Amino acid sequence: MNAITLTVNGRRVSSLVEPRTHLADFLREHLDLTGTHLGCEQGVCGACTVLIDGKPQRSCIASAAACDGADVRTIEGFDGDPVMGELREAFSVHHALQCGFCTPGMLISSRDIVLRLGESSERTVREELSGNLCRCTGYVGIVNAVCAVSAGKAPAGDAAVADVAAVAAATPAAPSTAAAKPAVQAPAAASVGAGGSEIRQSLSVDAPPEAVWPALKDMNLIASCLPGAEVLAFDGERLKGRMVVTFGPIKAAFGGDATVRFDEAARTGLVVGSGRDSGSGSRAHGEIAFAVKPGAAGGSDIDLALRYRISGPLAQFSRGALVQNLVSHLTALFAANLAARLKGEAPVAASGGLSVMAVLAALVKGWFGRLRGG
Repeated sequence: MNAITLTVNGRRVSSLVEPRTHLADFLREHLDLTGTHLGCEQGVCGACTVLIDGKPQRSCIASAAACDGADVRTIEGFDGDPVMGELREAFSVHHALQCGFCTPGMLISSRDIVLRLGESSERTVREELSGNLCRCTGYVGIVNAVCAVSAGKAPAGDAAVADVAAVAAATPAAPSTAAAKPAVQAPAAASVGAGGSEIRQSLSVDAPPEAVWPALKDMNLIASCLPGAEVLAFDGERLKGRMVVTFGPIKAAFGGDATVRFDEAARTGLVVGSGRDSGSGSRAHGEIAFAVKPGAAGGSDIDLALRYRISGPLAQFSRGALVQNLVSHLTALFAANLAARLKGEAPVAASGGLSVMAVLAALVKGWFGRLRGG
């Protein structure tokens, strides 16, 4: 059993939970907060969506023990919230609910859209809600309700715009953990569009900056350090590539183009691009800013600022702690492979299609190992 303390809907709660208990079961069975609904229990349907430290996340794939110290807000915790009040009224007016099973998660995700993006088009709302499934309404009333509430509202954080490359170079990044928080907000570049998500990471490589910086400009070497990545063409500025990812039975091959810019003096770089999976029709847009700095013991630190947006069927896999955990795993793998390459050794892990489920299995195994050790 593990002792945890959470703040749930403004109330501090302490309890003992088994390592296998996920947050949704803890909320429903320990705290009687049954407004959090369980559907697929695989992080796909979105019915169990809650706010964890202010961000919508799937509570069915979040370990309760891993959320120790977090601030959690369920659908019961929005009494008096003005935007949620508008949404509840609009859902009724626009007939946006039938059986109501998806409604708690749908409302929490909708509130995030209104606050984060402000006034939004029908297309934007549909893309943003693609990770919340409804089996009754056909979504028309839901989309109309969100559009109605968002009308005339400004997006939050508009004033926090700064150049992403400068941010990566000048701002210390958060540690590479699932709980890492970005120190500042990166801009919504045209490649990403409104509503993009940001992740900041810092990784250490056992090699001096004088060796790491030239390696980061070698796109073929970089691709060899990332499972499933392949460079098809690179002329020094324009890059054409491919990334293969498997989500259980779903195999996606994103092919796309990017522009790459380097600042030799500052040892910073910016990659901006987009890609499409021809099988599912999903699209990915993103930008990566990176900066190389001297690290401990003669090594190097690489600060990364990743901003991305996924639309289409695979958007359901792009939210919350799931992606943060995956990025943490991949950056650690990339750092190990890059260090091996710089020493003339083979990569620690062979290249190939990235299996998200395999990564998740490794993460869960690591969580349980740390919990048992604690």
